Formats: sequence, C-alpha cells, structure tokens
Amino acid sequence: MKKLSPPPVLRALSVVWVFALISLQLLLLVPQVSAAQITNRSLTLMAGSGGDGGSMPSGVTNHWFQFTIPTTGTAIGSIKFEYCTTAANSPSSPACVTPTGLDTTLAGAVLGSEAGSGATGFSLNKTTNGAPFLYKATAAVPSNGNLKFRLDNIQNQSVKTTFFVRMSTYNSTNATGSPIDTGTVAASTNEQIILSGIMPESLVFCTGADITKTAGVPDCSTATSGVISFNQLFSPTDTAFAISRMAATTNAGSGYIITVNGPTLTSGSNTIDGLATPSASTKGVEQFGLNLRANTAAAAPGFPGTSPLNSADIDLTSSAPNLNGRATPDYAVADTFKFVTGDIVADSNFDATGDPNPSDSQIYTVSYIANVPGSQPAGTYTTTLTYICTATF
Repeated sequence: MKKLSPPPVLRALSVVWVFALISLQLLLLVPQVSAAQITNRSLTLMAGSGGDGGSMPSGVTNHWFQFTIPTTGTAIGSIKFEYCTTAANSPSSPACVTPTGLDTTLAGAVLGSEAGSGATGFSLNKTTNGAPFLYKATAAVPSNGNLKFRLDNIQNQSVKTTFFVRMSTYNSTNATGSPIDTGTVAASTNEQIILSGIMPESLVFCTGADITKTAGVPDCSTATSGVISFNQLFSPTDTAFAISRMAATTNAGSGYIITVNGPTLTSGSNTIDGLATPSASTKGVEQFGLNLRANTAAAAPGFPGTSPLNSADIDLTSSAPNLNGRATPDYAVADTFKFVTGDIVADSNFDATGDPNPSDSQIYTVSYIANVPGSQPAGTYTTTLTYICTATF
C-alpha cells in the first residue's frame, strides 16, 4: 500500500517548528549575561582653562564624571564614555549619533583628574571622536566603587540642547567585549547669560558735624548739619574746641586732594589769627587752627572727649588695600594745629609714592582749637569753611 506524504505546507511548518525548538533549547543552555546598572552617576560641565563657561556651546571645557559601580569585585581595565544625542538606541534612532560639533580628540584633551576615585592609574585614549575611553596597562579591582574622572579640554556640542554620555566598564584594557556595568548621564549646553554694567568716573565726598558708617562702610547719607559751635565760651584760661567730619572716596587714577578754604574766626573787624605754621595749642595766645588727628587733653581739656565729639584719626585705617586716605604732614601731628586757607589737608597718597591713588571711602575727623588773649574783643566769632575734594582722573 502506498504511504501518503504530508502536504508541502505541513512539511514546511514541521521544519520551522523543529528549528524553533532547537533555538529555544540553545537559549536555555546559554547563560544570559546582563551588565549591572551604574548608580549615583552625574556629569558636570566645568569651565576650562580658556575661560569658556562649562555649558557654553562649542566651548572647550572640562567634563567631570562621578558615579558608583555596583560590581566592585571585578577587575576593570577600561571605561568608555560614548557621547550620543539619545540616552539609548530605539527603532527611530538605532545607533548612537555623536552630537553636532562635539570634539573629544583635541590636542589638549587629557585625563585631568582622577582625584578621590576608587580606581586610579588610568590613561586617556581619544582616538575615536565621541567615544573616548580610559584604560590601564593591567586590569585591576577598584579599591571602592566610587569613581571620579575629569576629562579636560573637551569641545562641547555646538547646539543648545541636551546630550547623553553612555558609560561602560570593561575587564579588557581597550573597551571591547561585554561591559561589566553600564549607565547613562545627561548634560546640556545652553545660552550664556552675559551681564554688563558701567562703573563711571566716581567721586563721593561729604562733610558735616558727624558722619557714621553703615554695615562698616562710611555713609554720606548719614552726614549731619555743618552748623557747629565750639564746646565753650572763648577764654584766656582755657582752650575751646570743636570737631567736624568728612568722608571721601574716588576711583580716579590719580586719587583726590582735599583743601580747606575760608577766613579765620572773625567778629566784625576783629579776628583770631590762624596758625600759619604747625603749632601746639597755647592758652592765652591768639590761635585758630585744625588738624586731622586724635588729640589729647594737652591740646584741649576736652580732648579726646566722647563720641560724637571726640577727635580721632582717619577711619577706616589706611593699612588695608584700597584705603589710601591720609592727613597731609602739616595736619597730621596730634596736638599740633595749623590753618592756612587753600592748604591741602588730606589726600589719597597713603603709600607716599608721590602721586595720589584711588581709595575706598574713609572718614576724616577735623579737630579745631581756639585760644584767645585776655584782651580779645568781645563778640561772636564765626567762619565759614569750605572743604573741596578734587579728583584727578
């Protein structure tokens, strides 16, 4: 009896089924290997040596990678950093596409740092643009799982968008074979915010009975009225005193000078002579003078007094950078006074180079004394003094 053969279609289906069964058996026999996920991973874009901002498109910057590998007992011979426009492959993007303008092969591209890393002793291979990798001569087990590497002088992508770096560790020393651990980080290049402002030529100068500081800085908005009375009636047996203050600051290249201008104390046709040369205060002698120093009771019984009536040296002290104010020599000796209209009483030449300098704000205390002889005519003696601060730019 003739044996019937199955139809061709059934024979084909049988063959397919057999191959499927064989493939399934092979899959069951072959162990499935999957790389573990890298954790605590980040990429910080840092400003490079050329001053380009870290996230500046096309900027030559430093890329600082930090991550933790889960597989710590396996020797690592290389670590690959693959720059891509997507985090992973997909049907619409089946392969890694290197970001536009990215360049990891620049002459200056180096492994800048592996400080604090659990794995050290790596070198940089930058042969393939967009896929640099670190390698060691011999694979070694990291001392711990926290790895930190900075790739210096990497040129950022030229577009302003997010990019991704797929990281993989390998036992091999050339970033080939099956990866041990993998993970992806994201970073972005962005428009820089460029701020600008203008510092114009500046001179701030004020006078008054008192000037104080705000947050440690002399503040001209606190200047009080310049109408000042001496502390007592004029007498041949005592010295009358008064103080005023002024503050100055400028960014002028040649700094400032301050002059005093005006007449001596006058009552009608009567005057109290100004001291033409620096002199000590002497009771019973016709004297009007001033200085810019802290004085003692030898000059006047009320000195040094208490704030706000105390004589004082310049504040802030001319010893810090950009604090260059000083009393000029004729007005800089304690208990010695002078008054000549038009004299320079202060300038910003603290370092005595011969030329004044720019200076931050400082407060001067001007101390005045008046002595009279017993024959001094009675009257109300006044003077209007004008301090002029001139900056040279």
